[in-house]
Amino acid sequence: MELYNLIKKNQNLNFIDAKTKVEKTFQELHDSLDIEDLRAVVFIYNDNQLPTIETFLNFYQKRYTVALLNAGLHPQFKQNLEDEYRPAYIWDPSRTTVEGYDLKPVSENISLFKRKEIRNYPIHADVKLLMSTSGSTGSPKFVKISDDNLVQNALSIMEYMPITEHDVVPLNVPINFVYGFSIFTTNCIKANTIVCTDRDVLQKEFWSDLAYYGFSTLSGVPYFYELLQRFGFFKKDTPSLRYMTHTGGMLNKELANVISDYSHLYNKQFFAQYGQTEASGRMAFLPPQDFRDKGTSIGIPVKNGRFEIDKSTGELIYYGPNVSGGYANNAFDLQDYNYSNKLYTGDLAEKNESGHFYIKGRIKRIIKLFGVRLNLDEVELLLKNELEGQTVICISVHDKYLGIIHQNEFLVRETITQVLKEKLGLHTSSLKTYYLENIPLTVNGKVDYPAISKYINENENSLVASKTVIG
Repeated sequence: MELYNLIKKNQNLNFIDAKTKVEKTFQELHDSLDIEDLRAVVFIYNDNQLPTIETFLNFYQKRYTVALLNAGLHPQFKQNLEDEYRPAYIWDPSRTTVEGYDLKPVSENISLFKRKEIRNYPIHADVKLLMSTSGSTGSPKFVKISDDNLVQNALSIMEYMPITEHDVVPLNVPINFVYGFSIFTTNCIKANTIVCTDRDVLQKEFWSDLAYYGFSTLSGVPYFYELLQRFGFFKKDTPSLRYMTHTGGMLNKELANVISDYSHLYNKQFFAQYGQTEASGRMAFLPPQDFRDKGTSIGIPVKNGRFEIDKSTGELIYYGPNVSGGYANNAFDLQDYNYSNKLYTGDLAEKNESGHFYIKGRIKRIIKLFGVRLNLDEVELLLKNELEGQTVICISVHDKYLGIIHQNEFLVRETITQVLKEKLGLHTSSLKTYYLENIPLTVNGKVDYPAISKYINENENSLVASKTVIG
């Protein structure tokens, strides 16, 4: 595997577990687990801890196809996925038993669930990594990514990212998200120390780790930087910090100005980026010198990539060697890999006279909440099932909240938010619920999502005032 070999060449690479303080060199992690070399799927439920990273690297260097999943998935979703893909091995420290599997020690501190009866099925040679399209809904839909996709993505990022052989890099973005995985791979190839952690800025341990290890970089979605601003982070210098990266949505103008002033005052670099799982990571970046004047732009294409805007629809189309091999909705789909360098992003875009691109909206019914991608159709189906078939419509509100529209005037907000909190781990602050007596329909009787979205987004204040909104 070329990606693994690139990482292996970094003789200075070592890993630290922020919780246990265990330190290991890459050489200590290489081939450290007692596992066969099979052409099969393995599930890794990621918690960003060192044992998870060790498990991933051991499977990736062999013939396995690795599916990286959210460790916090609802147990029923885990079961559904495992029934569909029948992985040969499962890494999930949160469970002590899995039906149909034996718990097998593979090292002194790592035990894996091994399937009692491994039944091989065809997997295309280029399907190396599977990443979920939904984040937390438990959808069986994966993006099929090749080793070459990942190599091309990593090398294109390293063309502009100022990674050095002395850097100390926290994995404060989960590697089961393509953004976090890109941070992991690029820094494994060139940086010095990877700090394995699941801590966030709301935990005091995050701040003590920042000071103790001397993080060289921080990465996050817009909400991450909103929290940093709220905590006064940008009011003083953090000497070890050289640069910051961002993706997952646009920063608001006020925050962008604050970060720009901070970067200028303390000689930092800020890299705003644009990417999707289907592109194995990055498609565009905004050079730091352009951030002050063009902070709402996604920037310019990465090396070997290019953009085109569809003249009839306004949709942004990306071309590049990091475009993935299509989707898998079931195990049968793993036998194919679609070779294409063209990706319809589902985003509406414009290009200015200097060649910078700007996102103007979304075509697809997909939103990002705190960097977690949600398919609105999947959330809608989940709520309908949990609410015994009641009419439920999900939309994006101001590209920042999940809006849930229903027609039951007696349905209380807590009933909805409890389902979404339990099943998807969504915080109530990211949810807005609305009661509408009449649902707009298209001429063929289908729900008119654009009309509903336009109405809610334009009339939210009056809806609240008239008690049309519950909660």
